[in-house]
Amino acid sequence: MKRLARITEAEVVAEFLKGEFYHREYDRDRAQFETLVNDPRLTDETENGLRRALLFRRRATMWRELPIDTQWWEVELEPSDMQNIKIFPRAQWRSVARGDFRALHVAELLRRHYNPVHPNDLASKINALRMMMWLEGPRFTILLIGKDASHPATVLEGNHRFVASLLLPPEVMRRRLRIVCGFSPSMEQCCWYKTSLPNLSRYLKNRIKHFWDSQADTKQWVPNTSRNQVVEDYAESAGLPIAKSK
Repeated sequence: MKRLARITEAEVVAEFLKGEFYHREYDRDRAQFETLVNDPRLTDETENGLRRALLFRRRATMWRELPIDTQWWEVELEPSDMQNIKIFPRAQWRSVARGDFRALHVAELLRRHYNPVHPNDLASKINALRMMMWLEGPRFTILLIGKDASHPATVLEGNHRFVASLLLPPEVMRRRLRIVCGFSPSMEQCCWYKTSLPNLSRYLKNRIKHFWDSQADTKQWVPNTSRNQVVEDYAESAGLPIAKSK
């Protein structure tokens, strides 16, 4: 794994949020914040705070488990890295992976068992993403975590996209993906990287401790006198029409 450039945490949060913003948790204010999500200004601290608060609405428990010294880098994957990348073992992936969460293994199982006549939901989604990646367009960002560039890595965000990309020719995969990895010598203490009883116990304690998470509240980043003002100002600077709040 070759390190290409250091990435700020604000940019990682912005990329993560883009992949989450279609979920129902954002239905009530998607229109209000979609410009900040889809066209982020990473030098604006208010915007960065809003995006972090929005991401924490769904992923606070996940993000909090990452080591505080995590450094984010854009990386280039080498052929020898592919066998050492695992998917994030949640929900539907457990029934598919059969205990082996190596991304290459999972991709091969889905390839062999895909039936266009009687497809299952996961196989259909992977196949649709694979076909989409054949088309030109913005690159898909995948977030990995690991100890360093020489150790195995786990997909933190982008399981479906990464597995789908493994069903493409390598040159297409490289062209269509942007890989970002968070490195920390302490990553083995993160339950998303290594599932162990101590890590899961720490995760449970943190989840209870932070049950009411103020970082997931966007109000602190928008003046109480006009919650929409920050968004309106940004939309106007971008030349976008917007209905003024009353």
